[in-house]
Amino acid sequence: MSRSDFSQWRPHPWHGLDVGREPPIHVNAYIEITPFDLIKYEVDKHTGYLRVDRPQRTSSQPPALYGFIPRTYCGQQIAALCPGAHKGDGDPLDICVISERPIARAELIVPARVVGGIQLLDRGEADDKIVAVLEGDYVWSGVSDVSDLPLILVERLQHYFSTYKLVPGESLQIEVQRVYGVVHAATVIDAAMADYNTLDSA
Repeated sequence: MSRSDFSQWRPHPWHGLDVGREPPIHVNAYIEITPFDLIKYEVDKHTGYLRVDRPQRTSSQPPALYGFIPRTYCGQQIAALCPGAHKGDGDPLDICVISERPIARAELIVPARVVGGIQLLDRGEADDKIVAVLEGDYVWSGVSDVSDLPLILVERLQHYFSTYKLVPGESLQIEVQRVYGVVHAATVIDAAMADYNTLDSA
């Protein structure tokens, strides 16, 4: 998809928004799902509007705001950072943003500060989840690395992403490989921005 494929009147969330003020640490997160959603929403790559991807099969809900970083792409450079991956998942880089105050609306641009990430292998595809905190948050602003977060919160993130596609009776094809800190998260974001530039020039 070229950048000219979306409406000039409404910037496409993936292609038309800024990646952030100081990437790879200070980034924008475009939020698709809130912790209150029992439906999996996803940005339609053609129109840029949110569409229903699927109802969540289980009672599991995301423990944080969930979306993606604009102008990123999970391609070969992302796959090279994930052992066992033969390619990236072909989507923008996912991000979870932790906020002390409840945010119940999606389709928001949230300024976020990266603190780490979760390395996820989904059916042989690299599907990293960056972890960040809301900029200026009165509770979480002192967090500089994922290791500073409460362990239970990190466990909830891992559990959600290891089970959110679970179908009873079928084998689990998603593997949470590890949780990494802010240094590697910055490397992952740099790789996703590089993958995006390759996609845009293709």
